[in-house]
Amino acid sequence: MTDIALVTGANKGLGKEITRRLAAEGLTVYLGARDETRGRVAAGELRAEGLDVRFARLDVTVREQVDAAVRTIDEECGRLDVLVNNAGIVTEWGLPVEGITEDHLRRAFEVNVLGTVAVTRACLPLLRRSKDARVVNLSSPLGSLTLLDDPEHPAASRGLLAYSSSKAALNAVTLVYAEALRDAGIRVNAANPGLVATDLNADSPFSRGTRTVEEGAEVPVRLALGAGGTGGFHGSMEGDVAERVPW
Repeated sequence: MTDIALVTGANKGLGKEITRRLAAEGLTVYLGARDETRGRVAAGELRAEGLDVRFARLDVTVREQVDAAVRTIDEECGRLDVLVNNAGIVTEWGLPVEGITEDHLRRAFEVNVLGTVAVTRACLPLLRRSKDARVVNLSSPLGSLTLLDDPEHPAASRGLLAYSSSKAALNAVTLVYAEALRDAGIRVNAANPGLVATDLNADSPFSRGTRTVEEGAEVPVRLALGAGGTGGFHGSMEGDVAERVPW
């Protein structure tokens, strides 16, 4: 039986590559994107490669779109085996910490945290119908309190108040869901794709990224395909073993 997946923020970059890789493994993948034109083009490109990819209009901050996407998956497939919460934003590139306002945090949290919760919560009835459901949340070492507390680690000096705090919150969300859904057999993990050269980092004053989308997709794809247990924060792969990123 073919597994069914939903990937948010998937019309380009890392999300598109995750979609491609999962579909290449034989999954039916719903490509979630807030921009309908770009989303349909991306899905069409992947279908042209012979992959079963279907577009779902999905702005994670718009509840009506979240509900509509889940309803479509329910009507067409009846269940969901994999949810990859990839959609995310950085709102404060180039600003000193004292210049970052509550509005920067509000916008970051709306996508990176509240959007993830909205989509996960809406998908739970479908995930519960799966025999082996997996949820993968795309996180970052910039949300690791352990690394932020280490003055020798680059994360401590980035000063990304909105992004770091939103990813720290996402990590907490990951752990709470992992424990709450353990008895239901739904595995929930956070993935660190590394510093990938995507549009997310296009305005970064530090580095646009040193990893390709193919490299960045490796960990989230393996988790989505069933590697690992639940409640982990996983980084780069060494063979079949994922590095554990400190919370």
